[in-house]
Formats: sequence, C-alpha cells, structure tokens
Amino acid sequence: MQTVEEYLRYLQSKGFQFGEDAIGFIYFGKQYTDSTDELTNVAIELTLKAQKSFDGSFYVALLETLVSNKIESRQEAIKFVKETDLLAI
Repeated sequence: MQTVEEYLRYLQSKGFQFGEDAIGFIYFGKQYTDSTDELTNVAIELTLKAQKSFDGSFYVALLETLVSNKIESRQEAIKFVKETDLLAI
C-alpha cells in the first residue's frame, strides 16, 4: 500500500507532471472526504485514465462519489465505476 506522496512520486517517474494546484487539489480532496490513501490513489488513477490528464474538479467529484457509496478499496472502486458506467475504462 502506497501513501499518496509515494504514488505521486511513482506517477511522476512515469512522466506525469502535477503542478502545485493539482497536488493541492489531491490533498484537499483527501482531507475533505476523509479518504484513505488507497481510495485517494485510485481516484487519481481513474481520473488520469478518464481525463488523460489531471482534472481537479473531476477528481474531487469522483472521490466524493466513491466515499458516499462506501467504496473502500481499489478493487471495489474499479468494479463500481464499471458497473455504474461512471467511466469508460
């Protein structure tokens, strides 16, 4: 299990660039929704897959949706977005 900071460093090593505003949105969303690192990381992952870049408002809305549906793991999150056709991934 990676922390959000470790996951962001991993993504940056793969070529994804996050500005200070994006990083601020990531930590704001995590704190605002009281999400775990795992759920925050999957919301980042799904945002990047759906939007092809980081979209802060999309990420926060996705994280809120996952939390309100009591999604707790990466596996549950992927299953949820597929079953609800929330994202085309």
